[in-house]
Amino acid sequence: MLELRDYQSHLVDEAREHIRAGCNAVLIQSPTASGKTVLVAHMLRNASQRGYRSWFNVHRRELVKQSVETLTEAAGLDVGIVAAGFQGDRKQAVQVCSIQTLRGRRSMLADPSLIIWDECHHVAAGTWAEIFQAYPNAAHIGLTATPERLDGVGLGGWFKELVIGPTVAELIDAGWLSKFKLYSPPGPDLSAVHFLAGDYNRKELASVMDGSAVMGDVLTHYRKLAAGKRMVLFAWSIESSIAIAARFREAGIPAEHVDGSTAHQDRDAAMERFKRGETLVLTNVDLFGEGLDVPAIEAVALLRPTQSLSLYLQQVGRALRPASGKDYAVILDHAGNALRHGLPDDPRAWSLQSGRRKRVGDGAAPIRQCPQCYAVMSAARPSCIECGFKFAVISRDIDEVAGELQEIEARRDKRIEQGRAETIDDLIAIGRIRGYKFPERWAQMVYRGRQAKKAAAEAVASIQHGLI
Repeated sequence: MLELRDYQSHLVDEAREHIRAGCNAVLIQSPTASGKTVLVAHMLRNASQRGYRSWFNVHRRELVKQSVETLTEAAGLDVGIVAAGFQGDRKQAVQVCSIQTLRGRRSMLADPSLIIWDECHHVAAGTWAEIFQAYPNAAHIGLTATPERLDGVGLGGWFKELVIGPTVAELIDAGWLSKFKLYSPPGPDLSAVHFLAGDYNRKELASVMDGSAVMGDVLTHYRKLAAGKRMVLFAWSIESSIAIAARFREAGIPAEHVDGSTAHQDRDAAMERFKRGETLVLTNVDLFGEGLDVPAIEAVALLRPTQSLSLYLQQVGRALRPASGKDYAVILDHAGNALRHGLPDDPRAWSLQSGRRKRVGDGAAPIRQCPQCYAVMSAARPSCIECGFKFAVISRDIDEVAGELQEIEARRDKRIEQGRAETIDDLIAIGRIRGYKFPERWAQMVYRGRQAKKAAAEAVASIQHGLI
């Protein structure tokens, strides 16, 4: 039987009010693993009962199969399928569609009154945009945990109203999402890797990562922190994903690699073995980053550094779905993504119009990394939440001793030097000159702190302006 949780009912009601008010493009934001497919089932069932034709558009074959199972079993719907390798029924009022297949077959279908877009942060992509624009008279509802494009730009050009769901922290507190432990062992220096289309240049990134010790490190940390757990691993390239799966097997840990070129039946079989626990580690690049609804995932390993907050949150979210016997999820962040983007449950303020620029504190509260076990946590913690390591307390008292005065002056000079650095590249250069082991990581943390202070000051100014 299909029953909505309180927050899900609120999301549906608010979206419905916007549509009744004349808005035909509403985006619903709700965290990964918060039950968006159940929302879809509820909305499609209501539309079907009222005689409307509806499409649910997804972009991966695994998501087509997963969605059909939920819609038929939980909502009791008869659905048609528009996807390669599936038998379709064009007469059904509800169609589950693969974006790629729909592009060539949409002329065979009756026009829909409602289109629901899964993972709609992709809507600006060519095929998605073409289909979206072809149906201006339909009501469009987008669903995503991260309502911005992968380059951080908002989605206001497509959706007119944004409905905000609960935070990750709220869902964890309520037991709807799993608690987690996040570790970020030191990774390679990426300061020489350039950016392309808002993220790391994939070719340069692969060159650096291929020459690093990450492959061995992830195996070591899996054994230490997640032994026996079912883990999805996100690699930086198909070649590395294949090699890492082989390394796990050589160590006696059942592992498989899958990618977009893997035959459909082989991908389905690998996923079934993973669900049964016959395979413990499933390696891929981008295949399972979005929409995969498998409570059996107990851990994720991030081996692909990214500047995309959206990609990071989608990947870590794979492990946050609660399951029987799962006390917490393990996140092995060998890519340093948590140090770039913050913890998965940090508060974030989403906006349709300005994307990431509207996020409070650039999306993350200050965090710190334990130098002993590499656990990542809030900077407010006086000691490591995992191993108990006591963090050094920096005294603000000035002792009138010549040596200490010199040290204070040196620190002041360093602050002045940092203050003159206008870009993150300037900070990286300073970190290299100072001989820091990971200048890029240090620069990112300094820059994030600077942005957080700026956002806080702007918020205060805004409040004061409103009071006048």
